[in-house]
Amino acid sequence: MKTYLVYCHPDRDSFVAAARDRALAGLRGAGHEVRVSDLYAEGFRPELSAWERTHHLDPPATKPEIAEPADNLRWCDTLVFVYPTWWSGQPAMLKGWFDRVWVAGVAYELPPGANRITPLLRNIRRLVVITTHGSSKLINAAQGEGGKRVVSRSLRVLCSRRARTDWIALYGVDRSSVKRREKYLQRVERRMRSLR
Repeated sequence: MKTYLVYCHPDRDSFVAAARDRALAGLRGAGHEVRVSDLYAEGFRPELSAWERTHHLDPPATKPEIAEPADNLRWCDTLVFVYPTWWSGQPAMLKGWFDRVWVAGVAYELPPGANRITPLLRNIRRLVVITTHGSSKLINAAQGEGGKRVVSRSLRVLCSRRARTDWIALYGVDRSSVKRREKYLQRVERRMRSLR
C-alpha cells in the first residue's frame, strides 16, 4: 500500500508524536510505502490568502507551494492523519491544510456550467484518523463530533466511492493513566500493521 501520513502537532515531544511514531512503525513493519508531511516542522502556512480565495478554481500549477502535498495525495491509496482534537475538531494548522491543498484540480473539479463538483482523489481508498480528545466519548458525541464529520462527510466524498474510514481515538487523554496511553499506542501500531 502507498500511505501518506499527515502529522500535525507543534510539540515534537507530545503524546501525539508518540502516536505518529507508532503508526509509522506499524506501517513500515507491514511493508507499506510511506510518505510523511509534518506540517509544523515544514513551516506550512495555514492561512488562505486573499489571492488564493480569489483564484481557488485556478489550476494547481499556479500554486507551486502546494505541489508536493498535492502530488502525495494523487500518489497514495491510504491517507492517515495524526493530530490532537482541539475545540472539537482539527487544529487550525490542519484545517488550513485542507483549505489550501484540497483545492480545484487536486481534490475536485467543477466543470464549466456544472453546479456539482467531480471528485478527483478516487485513488484514495482508506482514510485513517489517529487522534486524542481531552474529553470523553460521551461529551464528543454531545458536541456532534465535528472533526470526525469533516473526515467522514467532507474529505471522504472526494475520494474513492468505496473509501473506508477508520477512527482511532483516545478519549479523556488529559486524565488517562500511563498504562491506558501505552495500550492506545499499541493499538495504533497494531491497526496500522494490519491495514490492507
